[in-house]
Amino acid sequence: MGIGYVVGVLGGAILAHAAYATIQYRAVLKITEEEFSRPPMDVMMQLLLGLALCMWAGLAVPTKFHSVLPQSEENRIVSLPANLDFMIFNHRGSALPSDVDLKLKT
Repeated sequence: MGIGYVVGVLGGAILAHAAYATIQYRAVLKITEEEFSRPPMDVMMQLLLGLALCMWAGLAVPTKFHSVLPQSEENRIVSLPANLDFMIFNHRGSALPSDVDLKLKT
């Protein structure tokens, strides 16, 4: 596990703590019957730090990209509708389950 993953987990933990601190702050405001306008400055700083760490980790930990070959047989047109404004291609998203697969059978 590289440093990028550790920084990403740390950034996520900081963002989760900032969310928890905001929820606690709103609960205190409800008890004191004050209006919520924005989170306190320390929570805002946590949000910015967590965002920066998560963005850095997202850029520092890239995955290995697979090349898309235009000559590949897998990259051919699957169906050609009557109106040619919208075409359906065979793509990597076809490996994901469709909405029909996700519905419960009764």
